Amino acid sequence: MLDAIQQAGYAGIDLGPPGYLGNGAELRTRLESRGLHLAGGYLAMPFSEPARMPAATDELRGLLDVFDGVRDSGSVPVRPTLADAGSAARRRTPGRAHDDRSLSLDAAGWSDFAEGITRAAGLCRERGYEPTFHHHGASYIETREEIEEMLRRTDVGLCLDTGHMVLGGGDPLRAATDWSGRINHLHLKDVRRSVIDRVIAREGLMIDFWREGAFCPLGDGDLDIDGILQAIRGAGFSGWIVVEQDMLPRPDESSSRAARDQRRNRDYLRARGL
Repeated sequence: MLDAIQQAGYAGIDLGPPGYLGNGAELRTRLESRGLHLAGGYLAMPFSEPARMPAATDELRGLLDVFDGVRDSGSVPVRPTLADAGSAARRRTPGRAHDDRSLSLDAAGWSDFAEGITRAAGLCRERGYEPTFHHHGASYIETREEIEEMLRRTDVGLCLDTGHMVLGGGDPLRAATDWSGRINHLHLKDVRRSVIDRVIAREGLMIDFWREGAFCPLGDGDLDIDGILQAIRGAGFSGWIVVEQDMLPRPDESSSRAARDQRRNRDYLRARGL
């Protein structure tokens, strides 16, 4: 996989589950031998549930330990990419909270959330890393209103995910414009809105969006990718643009399709000077 990423012309990669790409010297060697940097690493934490936060904080320390093992002098820093872990109710209802406000956090939940993310961000900063927050489908930070509340209550930068923004009922171009000053990481994906709408209408789960191809190669979907890129570049964005085409390959499908898609995605960005 790392060979395919290198051959496509990417500069780096997000970590994936800790250990998936290796740890310590093994991970560093695998990246350095291909001229790749580490862009970030994703961790969902139960910010609104104080009793569960100590164990999640230990996981965060482990993630930062992985970062320490591959830290380099690159001009674009590695980002701890924090997300909310949601709840059983939210995991059953992706894409529906913007129509059902009862699914959102109450006042006490928001207070616990803000305290939890402030502590997690503080740990990241103590270790020398500036975090970013990833809004995500099936979590408590999914809709535009929930993202705005998160931004109001914290000082953490935003990882704008163009696909999850649509899933949560928002407009990625408007988000890129309105929140440009807070966006320090970008997960870029194109979206087939008809698939998003279909899965939400039949009350599907997150896995259904991935399985049915809601997120597609850049230029194949319905988003104004050029407009989004123009908005963040015009605001002086200097973070990582992570091409994240969430999908589940079919059992009869070769991994070469994913590699081919990623070459297309890289060519799409290269044609735009990225």
